[in-house]
Amino acid sequence: MKEKIKERLTDRGQVGIGTLIVFIAMVLVAAIAAGVLINTAGFLQTKSEQTGQESSAQVSNRVQVVSAFGNVGNEQVTDISLTVMRGSGSDDINLSAATIEWIGPKKAQTLVYDSDEGKASDEVTGPDSDSFTVNTIKDPDGSKPVLNTQDDRLEIKMSPEEISSALGEGEEVKLKLTTQYGAVTLYRANVPQSLSQESAVTV
Repeated sequence: MKEKIKERLTDRGQVGIGTLIVFIAMVLVAAIAAGVLINTAGFLQTKSEQTGQESSAQVSNRVQVVSAFGNVGNEQVTDISLTVMRGSGSDDINLSAATIEWIGPKKAQTLVYDSDEGKASDEVTGPDSDSFTVNTIKDPDGSKPVLNTQDDRLEIKMSPEEISSALGEGEEVKLKLTTQYGAVTLYRANVPQSLSQESAVTV
């Protein structure tokens, strides 16, 4: 009788230990799973915040074209100038890090900032076929080529003659200016139907 009772107690003890082992294993698995979920949630939250900030920057950090004109020679537009300002609510915009897609009647070209702009005046001949220059119109703190205040006005100058050929009467150029944030400003420069006796025209 005593032996049977002893066997039953031994069996119960073994079952209890087995249950405890299974319980500890379940707790460990749950803890690992919780850690993975927490890490994944944190990663997704960080990624979501970063994506939101980049999307916001692409919308808000744009330049605004105030006006545009072209100089005329031999009844053709030989260069185009855009007066630009910082868009409302945007951060500082560095035009040296911007690109301009020029889609003209004869050629499409991506223009970058002219890095040789700082040379002596007798060495600078104007924008090359793959570049644009930036000049100061209103820049009290001398931040050119950076638009760092709402009052800054800078001139972006491009040369159709260098890019492809001077623009004739009635021709159009599509310009897509992309800032360092990826924000895009679109502008269509339209040459008037008549350039006779004109030295400069609004485009």
